[in-house]
Amino acid sequence: MVKIGVMGGTFDPIHYGHLVAAEMARSEFNLSKVLFIPTGIPPHKDRLDISAGKSRLEMVERAIKDNPAFECSAMEIERQGPSYTVETLRLLSKIWPEHELYFITGTDALREIFSWREAEEILTMIQFIGAARPGFDAKDFLQSVRQDHPEIVDKIHYLEVPALAISSTDIRMRVKQQKPIRYLLPEAVRLFIEQKNLYR
Repeated sequence: MVKIGVMGGTFDPIHYGHLVAAEMARSEFNLSKVLFIPTGIPPHKDRLDISAGKSRLEMVERAIKDNPAFECSAMEIERQGPSYTVETLRLLSKIWPEHELYFITGTDALREIFSWREAEEILTMIQFIGAARPGFDAKDFLQSVRQDHPEIVDKIHYLEVPALAISSTDIRMRVKQQKPIRYLLPEAVRLFIEQKNLYR
């Protein structure tokens, strides 16, 4: 069965943590490709200053253009209303009915999975890869999943990613404070942020 990675997120901006997590997941789980899907209107975010979807989409496209195993989709940005993962996964399941989908996300987001809209359906549709920075202890979360939802414990996988110490929040703050962000994200993305005067 062909395996496809799905990486959703605000990507405001995308950085090397996202890219390293996607590449490590691709290698570790033998994924044929990883599809990046920038969120349209994120239902779980309180931020009101999220960059325009078009800008976030372009940053992702610039960041992944040199990796033939990476693709980008505008499906959530083009869809009206809040971006619910379950709707995206239903659509992807129709596009690739014979493929196995692996949703790549941070372990912090994975902890909130049971609060997502129609979480029970999501957990029957897809495998999850929880990416975490070194030293993060996922044992408590995995133990609680085993106790409360033993039927899905085999669908949740853990992946340690060194570059996840980088965060979009920190990059936005550094730009605002006029501190350097070079080498935290692809140069093409840094130049786009500079050209569009984002986060200032």
